[in-house]
Amino acid sequence: MLTALAVLSGGLTAGAADAAANGASGTALAPAISCPAVENRVGQVPDRAQAEVERNLQQLETQIAEANRRLATSAGQGGPNFVQNAILGPLRDKRAAALQRIQIAFQRAGAQAPNGLNGLATCTVQDDGTGNDDGTGQDDPTGNDNGGQDNGGQDDGTGNNDGTGNNDGTGNNDGTGQDNGGQGDGTGNDDGTGQDNGGQDDPTGNDNGGQDNGGQDDGTGNDDGAQDNGGQGNDDGQGNDGQPDGGQTGAVGQINCPTVAGRLGQIPARAQAEVRRNMQLLETQIAEANRRLDSSASQGGANFVQNAILGPLKNKREATLERIAIAFQRAGAQAPAGLQTLATCERRNPGGGNNNGGNNGGNGGNGGQARGPVAADFVDIRSVRPNVNTPRSQGNGSRGTFSVDCGRNEQRIFNSDNVIVAPGVSNGAQHTHDYVGNESTNNQSTNESLLAAGTTCRNGDKSTHYWPVLRALGQREFDANRRGGGLDLNVGKILTPAQVQITFKGNPTSKVVAAPQFLRIITGNARVGGADPNAGWTCTGFENRELTDKYPLCPRGSRVVRVFNFQSCWDGQNIDSANHRTHVTFPQADGSCPQGFQAIPALEHRLVYNVPQGPNYAVDGFPEELHKPITDHSDFISLMNEEQMQQVVDCINSGRRCR
Repeated sequence: MLTALAVLSGGLTAGAADAAANGASGTALAPAISCPAVENRVGQVPDRAQAEVERNLQQLETQIAEANRRLATSAGQGGPNFVQNAILGPLRDKRAAALQRIQIAFQRAGAQAPNGLNGLATCTVQDDGTGNDDGTGQDDPTGNDNGGQDNGGQDDGTGNNDGTGNNDGTGNNDGTGQDNGGQGDGTGNDDGTGQDNGGQDDPTGNDNGGQDNGGQDDGTGNDDGAQDNGGQGNDDGQGNDGQPDGGQTGAVGQINCPTVAGRLGQIPARAQAEVRRNMQLLETQIAEANRRLDSSASQGGANFVQNAILGPLKNKREATLERIAIAFQRAGAQAPAGLQTLATCERRNPGGGNNNGGNNGGNGGNGGQARGPVAADFVDIRSVRPNVNTPRSQGNGSRGTFSVDCGRNEQRIFNSDNVIVAPGVSNGAQHTHDYVGNESTNNQSTNESLLAAGTTCRNGDKSTHYWPVLRALGQREFDANRRGGGLDLNVGKILTPAQVQITFKGNPTSKVVAAPQFLRIITGNARVGGADPNAGWTCTGFENRELTDKYPLCPRGSRVVRVFNFQSCWDGQNIDSANHRTHVTFPQADGSCPQGFQAIPALEHRLVYNVPQGPNYAVDGFPEELHKPITDHSDFISLMNEEQMQQVVDCINSGRRCR
């Protein structure tokens, strides 16, 4: 049976049990977090949902244990509402996200989700009668959060909580967006302005009254002993790699960090100045880390780079990313999802591989894939059982299809931007996209510029369709030394699809309504463990079986197929949302749209490729995602005018097949 949530008699958790066990006989118990039991409300778990449900039950247990540690270590601190704001409120948000994930696991397995799970999110503090229940929001000394990403109830599996008001070990945040007593990054008294108590602390090294003491301050008050010297960084913290200055020669390499700007979305006006300042700090931190890397070549032991450069850089970035999240919260907005997952950087060797102070990262060099995929990422499609199930169309269903011929990107329109996720940011995707349809799509595109552009679609539809390129490994491409390509570990010959099929389909339970012009939809998730992964990998002749987390190895005469089915249930109001997901959703198991959503023409991208035999191809992705097939995704912006969209709707609802 699944791992039980640790709930003791009276609803007390394991933390309360520890408190009871440690107390002397006749002594009142210390305060402890008490949460409703979940496992006994789950019922029979479908086989396909077992692993996901068990993982989230374990996360619920971990969340309570960590909340109890915070409660125990912060007794007497904070104001009268501190426990509620800094511990119970964030814990409720985390639990709500985990409970939502359990429900989604049932639904994905085609089963009815358990009733009433959302009502189990709220926990309380069981007091010992002394009134000592005020606690603090201070994180436990390990800096570990809840083991799950909270993104409006969605989890990206990265282990970082981004918007709950809980700090990640970088400061004392009270869960309300206000810094508690001016504590910012846990490294000094940083109030989010960069001023340190007792010196100027810009989290980049001018600490202790501006004295560096022979090295760079790591943002924690501890100097790492490394020397600052020369060089320029390879990333400006805004998705724009800087100009290498000596970092591409010799054996030093460069520091590579995940892009941040592309994860911020719409920045509230009140937060823009603070966010801009911290984005600049991220840029400065990377540049200084690169200078250290250059000046300290051949110094220290095998772990020198990790201990003296990458570790301190991670600490600084965590503090800076936390201040960005707080800036959003102070402006009354949801903090961007997953920022703390972007704190870890790596050393990239000039040959294309990665070396984190002795931890090797791949093959590298000569056009080979720098990091991933690995042999375990591939599977023979013939060993996969048929698993594609299409809901049966009902009496009121819409059976028609409307196909659009937009070519195969024969014009080789490429860039590494993403105008939906990172508008205005050059190289916001850190991987190269194929584009068909609108010929002008880039990070600077607006609705107006897209409408004014040309299109590759034969019917004049100016909609934009784009997805990460697929590459044949071991061959050199034009972007081998460019951002989005080799500089972001995307290496190999870009394969032009043999076929690109763009089709709009109906809904098995209802007629479809017109989708609005400028509607934006992203299907799949570019992050391993992200919400709604929707990659479909298969082979021609075997399309009754699909993979999401493996690349298919096709027999001779069969070709690789990528299938992207887009969300086809729309909220009826919004053309986009903060996370680019909640304004649309997927149909339920029977094909119907959830309450509050209506069916729109269901877009499918089907891409067919001739690939080299064997495990010798990979999809582009963020450099830290190791080219995992589950990160495949596709993007769509509808530019159809009212007349064009109505043609699509009429065709589908009347059951015709139109082109």
